[in-house]
Amino acid sequence: MSTEAKDKIAYIIAVISEFADTHSLNTVQSYRYLQRFGGLDFVNRFYNVEHTLSFRDVIDDLTDYCNRKGGRLR
Repeated sequence: MSTEAKDKIAYIIAVISEFADTHSLNTVQSYRYLQRFGGLDFVNRFYNVEHTLSFRDVIDDLTDYCNRKGGRLR
């Protein structure tokens, strides 16, 4: 596995954890929510931009994106 792939995986895991903490979820709930409402795909597709932002900005982006896709966390 390439270093870039490993970095992306580690980043996505960190995002899931930060999302869970921000929204008072456990990591399984966070993963399932992000999977269901397209957040994981969003982070994967836009990794090159998202990883340059603060986690706060990324979580805000994900929350807004998932809300537009039917999720209702705030």
